[in-house]
Amino acid sequence: MGKFRIAACPSELPCGQFAAQVSIASGRGSASTDRVMRFHDAFPSHDAASRYAIAQGIDWVRDNTRPH
Repeated sequence: MGKFRIAACPSELPCGQFAAQVSIASGRGSASTDRVMRFHDAFPSHDAASRYAIAQGIDWVRDNTRPH
């Protein structure tokens, strides 16, 4: 999304549900940054956790790149 790379990284919980997390990266080489956000909600599937994480990542980029 623009200069940002958004990647969902869901992980399986011991209870069989999935936790959502998203990586939002920008830049290259030594000027790169990566923000990782983890969410408390549990999701019934890998896909559901991925969709939530991507949506949250897109929202974060939109909220933080708006002209002020």
